[in-house]
Amino acid sequence: QVQLVESGGGLVQAGGSLMLSCAASGRAFSLYTMGWFRQAPGKEREFVAAVAWRGGGTSYADSVKGRFTISKDNAKNMMYLQMASLKPEDTGVYLCGGADMNGAYGYWGQGTQVTVSS
Repeated sequence: QVQLVESGGGLVQAGGSLMLSCAASGRAFSLYTMGWFRQAPGKEREFVAAVAWRGGGTSYADSVKGRFTISKDNAKNMMYLQMASLKPEDTGVYLCGGADMNGAYGYWGQGTQVTVSS
């Protein structure tokens, strides 16, 4: 089992920055990919960014490319999402997810709220 806990959400004005953190515990060494997803009220959960847990490859949703940066610290079992130039449409609950070797996200944190005011 893997436990994931997010932190760092909050209220920020448009154009501002925020950094989210995700702490992994348990069998974190079993993960292949970790990612950030977000869900706005009334909308489906959407992919934001992902990082290869055992390598360094990253991927981003087109909507956040150039503004968000995903990173990790394997020694600390931590993943981060540095968000800049935030827009009101970035508002939502941000969730940390962990995926197995098949890319299936089977582990989720409880989420952290990000609100961007205009």
